[in-house]
Amino acid sequence: MDNLHIREISKQDWDAVAPIYESGIATGYATFETSAPAWDEWDKAHLQFGRLLAVLDNQVVGWAALSPVSSRCVYGGVAEVSVYVHEEFRGKRIGQKLQLAKSV
Repeated sequence: MDNLHIREISKQDWDAVAPIYESGIATGYATFETSAPAWDEWDKAHLQFGRLLAVLDNQVVGWAALSPVSSRCVYGGVAEVSVYVHEEFRGKRIGQKLQLAKSV
C-alpha cells in the first residue's frame, strides 16, 4: 500500500467519513452510538489535533481521531482514540498505519 496517504480530516471530508463511521457502528463493536452525527457535533466531540484520514487511490478508506475522555481536570491530557476502516479495506493494516502516523 505504497499509495496510501495520511492527511488531516476536514469538514469537506465528512461525506466520505460518515459512512465509514456508520459501517463501524453497524458491527455493534465500535461504539454505543447508533448513527453518525452531523459534522458540527462530531467536530465538537473530538480534539482539534490527531484527526487523520487514510486515502488510497483518491478513495477515503479510513480515519482516526482523538476525543477527551472527561472534562474533569484530573483527566486533562487523556484522550480516547477512534480508528475506523472502510469494510472493504479491513485486514490491510490501514488502521495500524493510522495509529502509527505521527503527524501530517
